[in-house]
Amino acid sequence: MADDFPINDYDQLSTGDLRHRIRSLSGDELRQVLEHEREHANRAQVEQLLITRLDELADGAQPAGGDQRNAPGATDTPRTSPVSPAHSPDDRTPLRHGVAEQTPGRARG
Repeated sequence: MADDFPINDYDQLSTGDLRHRIRSLSGDELRQVLEHEREHANRAQVEQLLITRLDELADGAQPAGGDQRNAPGATDTPRTSPVSPAHSPDDRTPLRHGVAEQTPGRARG
């Protein structure tokens, strides 16, 4: 993405992260982000978020302080689950609902 794009790592950010980051953007920057969204991911929820913020600016809201180009990127986002098979019980037989004695193969303690 070009260096002049208003939000670093835009395509890797979640909708929740974007909700906060767009608060400091001007109307022109929001339109640039909206155009990029429509050309690439085309996520309806994100488009609506951007349109709503544009409407707020049109109604007199002011951008919050800060420059999103200086914000940390999404590179620290975990890509894998911290849970491994080692965290699973040894017996993967699903428990039956009802009396405990009806569940075969379970260790009773």
